[in-house]
Amino acid sequence: MLKFIYTETGFNLERLPDSIEEVVATRAVVAMRVGESIAIAPSSASFLLPADLPALKFLEAEALNDPGDMISICVADSEYVEVSLRGTWISTDSQNDFGVFVTALSDRAEFYVLKCSEEANAGVSLLNEVD
Repeated sequence: MLKFIYTETGFNLERLPDSIEEVVATRAVVAMRVGESIAIAPSSASFLLPADLPALKFLEAEALNDPGDMISICVADSEYVEVSLRGTWISTDSQNDFGVFVTALSDRAEFYVLKCSEEANAGVSLLNEVD
C-alpha cells in the first residue's frame, strides 16, 4: 500500500505493509477516541514527475498492465508526466485539502511509483545544492 500525506507544502510518500482497510479502521478509531470528525471517501490523486526519470518507463509498463485501472500516466507537457491513482482519501473534512491518500497497487507498480518519486526528489535536492 502507498500512503501519500498531503500538507501545505506538498506531499510525502511512503510504502506500508498494511492494507487500506487496516489504515482506515485505525484512523477511524483514533478519530473516535479523540472526538474528531473523519471523512473517508473513494478518490483519486495526481502528481507530476519529470518525464526523463530512468524508472519511468518501468512505471509506464506497469500502468499498461494494470487490470484494475488504478494507475494512469499521461503527458502533462514537454518536461513532465502526470501520474493519477485511484484510492481512498482520509481527512477531518471531506472538503479539506490536507489529509492522507492511500492506494493499493501491484507490488511492482508500488515499487516504481516510490522509485520515481525518490528519483524526482533526488533531482530537486541536487538542483538546490547547485543553486
